[in-house]
Amino acid sequence: MSRTVPDPPSPTGAPSGEMAVEVEGITKRFPGVVANHDVSFAVTRGTVHAIVGENGAGKSTLMKILYGVQRPDEGTIRINSEQVTLHSPADAIKHGVGMVFQHFMLADNLTVTENVVLGAEKLHGIGAAARAEIDRISDDYGLDVDSGALVADLGVGARQRVEILKVLYRGARTIILDEPTAVLVPQEVEELFGNLRELKREGITVLFISHKLDEVLSVADRITVVRRGTTVDTVLPGDVTSRQLAELMVGSELPLPESEKSTVTDRVVLEADGVTLHGGGRALLEDVALRIRAGEVLGIAGVEGNGQAELVEVLIGVREPSAGRIVLEDTDISDWDVRSIREAGVGYIPEDRHRQGLLLDAPLWENRMLGHQTEAPSSKHGILTPTEARTDTERIVAEYDVRTPSIHVTAGSLSGGNQQKLIIGREMSHHPKILIASHPTRGVDVGAQAAIWDLIRQARREGLAVLLISADLEELIGLSDTIRVILRGRLTGEFDPESVTSQQLGSAMTGAGKDAS
Repeated sequence: MSRTVPDPPSPTGAPSGEMAVEVEGITKRFPGVVANHDVSFAVTRGTVHAIVGENGAGKSTLMKILYGVQRPDEGTIRINSEQVTLHSPADAIKHGVGMVFQHFMLADNLTVTENVVLGAEKLHGIGAAARAEIDRISDDYGLDVDSGALVADLGVGARQRVEILKVLYRGARTIILDEPTAVLVPQEVEELFGNLRELKREGITVLFISHKLDEVLSVADRITVVRRGTTVDTVLPGDVTSRQLAELMVGSELPLPESEKSTVTDRVVLEADGVTLHGGGRALLEDVALRIRAGEVLGIAGVEGNGQAELVEVLIGVREPSAGRIVLEDTDISDWDVRSIREAGVGYIPEDRHRQGLLLDAPLWENRMLGHQTEAPSSKHGILTPTEARTDTERIVAEYDVRTPSIHVTAGSLSGGNQQKLIIGREMSHHPKILIASHPTRGVDVGAQAAIWDLIRQARREGLAVLLISADLEELIGLSDTIRVILRGRLTGEFDPESVTSQQLGSAMTGAGKDAS
């Protein structure tokens, strides 16, 4: 059970001590797994209440229960002091609970108004009355959204505000935000936090789910820690450091980071020269030039949609560049296919592990073979060798601390962090010359993040070249030897991680800063 902490100061419009949400003894079981066990906490109305925990700790299941997606096996939920049974998200919305998911659900070809009213046409129709209501909500809560704008023309921060508008439009007084800062640059994070403060002033309650502990400490009024399916503590942000919070999450002390000496050599492993890619009548990449040396981590920072995905696709052979060349060691691989590039020594951690890195319904040992089915131990003389693949999967599970009851369970049954460690173990097992790591710790908890960072550092010490693409600026600054900024398909800046700040990178990523520092 959670430790009781005093109520935070009462926000305007929310009497101190009034509870927006109370959960008590929530338990949820799945075949072979207890996702939540005796979860209990209470959320004061008009506050930001953070929920933190490792991947697999039960946060997602708990939020789905609060939003009516799943039913608990045991326990009670009270909303505004009324005990409720939630059969669906529609029930949750009727009780004033809305949810903004990490991956936005907006139609780019529709306006803000059309997106907001979609599925809620009965409230205010689809015309002038609906738009007037949207404008009123935007003004009242300081969201600064143009109701007539096309969503395709909006930046990431504005799209997120549209999602918040959608739930407010439907009458939500409690909003669940799932990893709301995952794709935002620092300036957009500050804007979001300003929006949350305005929501609090108007009596709105926010449940804030995040892995970024410094952000949690700066924005939350209270923090509930979930570990192994149950609540272990509720704390005030002024009473803990980010390190202490992380240790509460994992249940043990974290090792202190060690200072790193440069391991960069003079040997160029991968070089791109004048790489350009056209698509949809425009340049997706334009005159990209970069070099990555053995023992070097080259970080790429950029707001999503500025060419990062296209750069990765060109480097691993999914798309052939329209101009320029790509050289792996001394060999031009510009027109090679994916299989040839991978067999030549290019490891790959994809941006979306579910869509691009794993077969979720397949067992772990089959996923170990994925992308390497032409190489040992997955095959020999063109014939698959499942026994050898299973043996090697056991080694990866042990060596990379993939927490699983068996190599025969499906990849989809693992937490995000363990899925990611399986992918990294698979890629590193083939001793790549270069590792292309696209958002390697996205959606993983602090414990898995630390483990993945250590794996990358160790590989760099052993001479691996790494291209690191990430939206996590702390990750880029902490791991990279050099950071480049990508903006509208061009590499526009080069920064020294020893001296650059997140704010400077954020400015360069949005085109507001200097090209280099």
